Amino acid sequence: MNDSAGDAPQCPAPATNKPPGVWLPVGLMAIYWSYQLACRALGLDMMVLWLSRVAVAAVVYLTFLGWWLFSRRVRRGDRWFALATVTVAGALVAGLSVNPTSALLGLPFVFAAWTIWLIAARWASPRAWRIGFASFIALTWAPFALLRVEGLTGDQREQVYWRWQPTAEQRFFAEHQAASDHAATVSPADKQPLAALPGDWTGFRGPRRDGVVHGVEIETDWKTHPPRQRWRRRVGPGWSSVCVVGGRLFTQEQRGERETVVCYDAETGDEIWAHDDPTRFDEGVSGSGPRATPTFADGRLYTAGATGRINCLDAASGQVVWSRDLVAETGAGLPAFGFWGLSNSPLVIDGLVLVYQWAEGHEQIRAFDAETGEPVWQFEAGKNNYSSPQLATLAGERQIIVVGERGLTAIEPASGKLLWSGAEAHKATMAMVQPHPISDSELIVPTDAGLVRLAVDRHDDVWTVESRWPAPSRALRPAYNDFVVNNDTIYGFDEGVFGCLDLATGKRRWKRGRYGHGQVLLLADQSLLLVMSETGAVVLLAADSKACRELGRFQAIEGKTWNHPVVAHGRLYVRNAEEMACFELAPPK
Repeated sequence: MNDSAGDAPQCPAPATNKPPGVWLPVGLMAIYWSYQLACRALGLDMMVLWLSRVAVAAVVYLTFLGWWLFSRRVRRGDRWFALATVTVAGALVAGLSVNPTSALLGLPFVFAAWTIWLIAARWASPRAWRIGFASFIALTWAPFALLRVEGLTGDQREQVYWRWQPTAEQRFFAEHQAASDHAATVSPADKQPLAALPGDWTGFRGPRRDGVVHGVEIETDWKTHPPRQRWRRRVGPGWSSVCVVGGRLFTQEQRGERETVVCYDAETGDEIWAHDDPTRFDEGVSGSGPRATPTFADGRLYTAGATGRINCLDAASGQVVWSRDLVAETGAGLPAFGFWGLSNSPLVIDGLVLVYQWAEGHEQIRAFDAETGEPVWQFEAGKNNYSSPQLATLAGERQIIVVGERGLTAIEPASGKLLWSGAEAHKATMAMVQPHPISDSELIVPTDAGLVRLAVDRHDDVWTVESRWPAPSRALRPAYNDFVVNNDTIYGFDEGVFGCLDLATGKRRWKRGRYGHGQVLLLADQSLLLVMSETGAVVLLAADSKACRELGRFQAIEGKTWNHPVVAHGRLYVRNAEEMACFELAPPK
């Protein structure tokens, strides 16, 4: 018998007889987790930190999947079974989750579980391997359907809650009495026209948008004379600060599907009136609600909502004087990568109200007639601008300073024409901090490269802009945390740690206060710094350029706090996305 089988070519043994190696996936997981745990200690800028975390995760995941799909030592059936299992289970968790971010939170743990299973079940039979893998991945994914992610902290840590825990907005609605009931009780006296008085706080960061309080002195011994709480109440989510005028307090909140401008009694915290717009803004990093602070001028309140709704309201009654929907007017939507919505507070000057219009393809500073709301002029300002227009007088001329994607620009208020431009444009980062005039010819400006000190001058209608420091200062890198200037020192946050710079040189003097990504006020009459920490604590510091001297602190409110604090008439007003409170600051003994 001819044994032809012996002459037939022999097929090579399948590569899948030997289990796949684990060094590559183990190394990838080590790289991923090492970077995620250590990246915050690298001192990176906020946007660079976020982008680097996303980039490292993407490279690790794609490399892992590429190795898995093309490794000859992985059984062909296992390749697609594992990929399908992870994808289907992830889709189910995303569908069952309160928000998609909860499912994304589980992704690195799933890849880690995948790697662990490769090690633990290297020699398992195909059937046992698949059953075990599916069970292990399902158990890893499942808990994330029970979680709810409500954004990130300033150092990009997820805020995670059980899905059955009520949200701050739900707790607010449980305690809130309908605004219409309050509005019906407004007395005729309450509807008398309002006028700003000395000591009032008329808009974002104060009348000059510099975070400086004048005409107020307080007791600095908070152990003996601590700030006394006058009232506390829950509020709807939002990152607006407050303005205080004529015994009224104005802010913006998200109330369900309504974006709401609210007027409270500054003495009691009781709601006086509320104006609703049928719109809602949600964003996965910072949460829901409006961002901009109302501006008071000539008896009226000017507000900018997160989706581009601009209102002019009678400050006493809340009645609408005029209103515009800037996004609807352009026929364009908010930018696809709008991140944090319209965050710029209106500026009122010379009968005009200036707002930033951020609709796709229509990124402009626009001026409207403050009385009628009719357009007057517009200025192309560039994308990704979260810094508000700033009034300054430089080289003897009043001008509007705008910092953003196109660098630093100065606009003539009456016409909207460009006066001059300078400083580095915001390309790698986003403009979120106010430019800070320090004299009639100089200002401090945040840029991609760091803080710069610029001198502005004019000769025969020719403007010049020169740097006063040898190089931009990286010693103070405010992300979205504004700074203050006292005498020869700049005080502010360097990516979550409080510190100060020498105004003359831009060099660091000290960096110590670990208050998170908070905000700061300067009580100029006493050279005091009032710091609002990211966790809701209020810290009193001496404005001392030689050392960080903490004079007192207390826990004012609970929850993530990015809103700017306000001091008016000796009272401290603080709020965040959950609650708002007023404290009496004792006068000095």
